[in-house]
Amino acid sequence: MKGCSLRFYMHENQKHRGMLLYEWLIEQAKKQGIHGGSVFKAIAGYGRHGVLHEQHFFELAGENTVLVEFILGDDETGVMLKIVQQDGAPLFWAKFPAEFGIVHATDSAL
Repeated sequence: MKGCSLRFYMHENQKHRGMLLYEWLIEQAKKQGIHGGSVFKAIAGYGRHGVLHEQHFFELAGENTVLVEFILGDDETGVMLKIVQQDGAPLFWAKFPAEFGIVHATDSAL
């Protein structure tokens, strides 16, 4: 199948409507019947302001970047972008072409 990888970037402590933004985003996708999404936490990075965010062993969580990624068809991508834009969630997003599918093991492969 062909579609895209839709990624959203935010700070891990960023909130929207009283909950962590990445949790809100995953919940919105789930409500739309989107079958999966993943949240990844960055080790280090910097954004448009050039401030380096890096987690050290004794720091509390908060300023590191979190990536939420979905592999979607074109229709689902439009739905997710519309939700974010209409709701006013402050997010940076990126979209990349993707080819995806499911691999099934067969008896001959075992």
